Amino acid sequence: MKPFHITKVSVIIVIQLLVLSFLTLSLGLKSREAASETYFLSEQDDSAPPGEEKEKNFIRWVDFTVPAEVMEKAFRLDINTCQAPVHLDWIQLLAFLGARYGGDFSRFRQADLDSLAEALKNGTSMDTLAEGMKYYPYYKEAYGAVLGGMVGYFDQEAGLEEAASETAGPEQASTEETGSGTWVTKYGLKAFSPIARDFPYSDYDDFGVSRSYGYKRRHLGHDMMGQTGTPVVAVESGYVEAIGWNQYGGWRLGIRSFDGKRYYYYAHLRQNYPYHKSLSEGSVVQAGDVIGYMGRTGYSPVENTNNIDTPHLHFGIQLIFDESQKEGNNEIWIDCYQLSKFLAMHRSETWRDPGTKEYSRIYAMRDPAAIEYLDEH
Repeated sequence: MKPFHITKVSVIIVIQLLVLSFLTLSLGLKSREAASETYFLSEQDDSAPPGEEKEKNFIRWVDFTVPAEVMEKAFRLDINTCQAPVHLDWIQLLAFLGARYGGDFSRFRQADLDSLAEALKNGTSMDTLAEGMKYYPYYKEAYGAVLGGMVGYFDQEAGLEEAASETAGPEQASTEETGSGTWVTKYGLKAFSPIARDFPYSDYDDFGVSRSYGYKRRHLGHDMMGQTGTPVVAVESGYVEAIGWNQYGGWRLGIRSFDGKRYYYYAHLRQNYPYHKSLSEGSVVQAGDVIGYMGRTGYSPVENTNNIDTPHLHFGIQLIFDESQKEGNNEIWIDCYQLSKFLAMHRSETWRDPGTKEYSRIYAMRDPAAIEYLDEH
């Protein structure tokens, strides 16, 4: 049996592999640092050389990594204090933790959230607590862009029993009798899961995996597998900015939030009847409205082609801090797997019209943001 010898070349290869592993592990943290550092520097640089236009200050990258469980903890603190002397804002809570952890929520400890909430309840302002936290303004704006518009006051038709458990309690609600029925004003979660209630689906975190149709690229969305015809629901209130065929997404819908910061992308909708009949470009939708139906269209320049193997909804969220980011190489798409897990607690209940075979929500909602938008337009 020949003796085993470790050569100098082997040692060098092992060292190189160890260095490569270390660099790979640190890449995630470095990308978060780079994003916040870019934001910080742009905020500080308010001057421009004579004759040159000052560069716009806006966020150019967001890595949203907040776990669903942590989002829910902050959300519960928010709704449980909505009428307390000190109202705890869930976005500010998450931004503080994001700044503390450098965006790495694997470091989350319940004690950190508890001590933050206690300090705020005792009268210390968030500005005071965040003093010296260089990147708190970045995380506050970034997380606000992701989660803004999802929690707040809204009117809900009476009868949605689970709404009380997922929103503020009876002491934070008021009722209104109208000609069209009873409405309850609530404070709580007004965003919905993109999949209607009682329709099964499966998913996993597939953001960033490779795609090859057309050209090699990263998957910039979240796939939710289910049955063809499953009602797809508007996550947040907004207006239809894009509707029609796209060779990659098939029949797809793009809905813009009223504040302009979020673009919701729903793709691979059903062949022949992809959208709710009420929709067209410019239509205003309320969170929880049925907007379309799951399918497997796409991967073809020919309209209405089923070229996707498995029926699923491609759900994507693009963040827009400046209109220059809407199209092109500067687009910001976030991993929305954890967000979809968080929103699974709030799924819109629907019914099927036997005549038209169209699905609609059972209980209507009035979002103040939608009412304000309609009044202005």
